[in-house]
Amino acid sequence: MAQAMTREAALRVALAARELDGVDPRGFVTALADKLDLPLTEAKLATVTVADLKVILQGDDIVQPDMPMDKLKQATRLLWGEGVAGSDLPTAEAYAEGDLPGSIRVACASNKGELLDGHFGSCERFLVYQVSPTGLRLIDLRPTLAADQEEDRNVARAALINDCQVVYVQSIGGPAVAKVVRAGVHPVKVGAGATGNNAARETLVQLQQALNHPPPWLARIMGVEAGSLAKFAALEED
Repeated sequence: MAQAMTREAALRVALAARELDGVDPRGFVTALADKLDLPLTEAKLATVTVADLKVILQGDDIVQPDMPMDKLKQATRLLWGEGVAGSDLPTAEAYAEGDLPGSIRVACASNKGELLDGHFGSCERFLVYQVSPTGLRLIDLRPTLAADQEEDRNVARAALINDCQVVYVQSIGGPAVAKVVRAGVHPVKVGAGATGNNAARETLVQLQQALNHPPPWLARIMGVEAGSLAKFAALEED
């Protein structure tokens, strides 16, 4: 079902599900698809009424009969796209290939704002950055809701970021690691609290500083010689 929603539609559904406390996002997507038919688009979501949403939540898969009316109204507005721009999500910056010479692309597992606070298999979205020694730019936000409808959610999540060289996560399981690596992405675990308030940019600033003298694992990703190995190469030449 990864192709059954546009990125904007997936974002609206994810925010609406979060507004409806206790609603399982995957079940919510299925119920919306049953109501609206696939693919789920912004135009279809804009037709959902509060009454529709109430019926959906009282269906066989999702039972929330006592959901407060204010929650239903706000979730409906989010499905319409109202207030989405004013959410806690950061705004992606414009980027064209070549804007940041010597850069690599990095994904960060995130659940809130611009925090690196997500597990690979359960985060709500990936924040995608272009990182060079002199620049750091958030270029995309990629919701994971559609990927989670696939038979193998970890493969689908890995495909979502397969244009990145690195993915930072708070945790990731062994089977998922293999699938991420197979997609050409290097996973890096950053423990909770390791960056102070878990701000993604704080971790990426540290990565920035390493780009000029990369350790072996980063040098392999960049396709350059590791700074830590350069002195040995110089000795060999002498």
